[in-house]
Amino acid sequence: MGKESFYKMQNPLTQYRQDGFPKQLQEAPGVQCEMTPVPDCGEESYKGNERLKGRKALITGGDSGIGRAAAIAYAREGADIAINYLEAEQKDAESLAELLEKEGKKVILIPGDLSDEKFCRQMIKEAHEKLGGLDILALVAGKQVSKTDIEEVTTEQLTNTYAINVFSLFWTVQEALPLLQPGSSIITTSSIQAYQPSPDLLDYAGTKSAIIAFTRGLAKQVASKGIRVNCVAPGPIWTPLQISGGQQQEKLPKFGQNTPLERAGQPVELAGVYVLLASQESSYVTAEVYGVTGGNHLG
Repeated sequence: MGKESFYKMQNPLTQYRQDGFPKQLQEAPGVQCEMTPVPDCGEESYKGNERLKGRKALITGGDSGIGRAAAIAYAREGADIAINYLEAEQKDAESLAELLEKEGKKVILIPGDLSDEKFCRQMIKEAHEKLGGLDILALVAGKQVSKTDIEEVTTEQLTNTYAINVFSLFWTVQEALPLLQPGSSIITTSSIQAYQPSPDLLDYAGTKSAIIAFTRGLAKQVASKGIRVNCVAPGPIWTPLQISGGQQQEKLPKFGQNTPLERAGQPVELAGVYVLLASQESSYVTAEVYGVTGGNHLG
């Protein structure tokens, strides 16, 4: 989809793929460039308008999926960006950096595991140093593993899912807060699963509920510092999470079709919300959760 068609008024039912997706399984965390079809993160379609000119942003999970869409949007809106990802996702990270650097954008790559407290704290220091500041945290990365029986959820899976999805938020924000100036924005990423949990995502859904409570509480705690904290809650979005253990394979052919818009979303369809929450346009918005769910509303 080109830039012109993305911004032209059109029917949201038919704007993107209406069919489901072919079964395909990759070893976690999954590589976006090997997916069929490859998700649209705005590589060809997102056009910026300098809404974040001069800002410095760190995006976790920025190599692929929703994080990649946010990274592309932030860069094209004028921000310098640092992205975090796992070393196994290097191919996706390098393709993003190549794309944006050709456009004259500044991209810092910071590979590492968010389940490691020491790395989370070092990541903030590195992003701040190499970007020359830090005023946007877009915390997108997450772990999702589908298990149809609670007895199959191992302590290792449970611990790792909570460490990546929840504990890392505490470590990252603790390290970042002394560096953030008034006007800075922190954006977390929850899910429709916090409101309508699927039976095969018990641990993941629990973390996404925790993220909402974290967001709202933190927003009230740091409001006096002039720092805003908000959350994005996606519905069924076509990302590497879905093909690397996040969904049962038999669900992929109908993935997203149970929404009122009758299709899965593409990562680029969340980019504008991440930009809004990072920009001064949302200066009176904090402690809020924005759903991008295809009509399966929150609550």
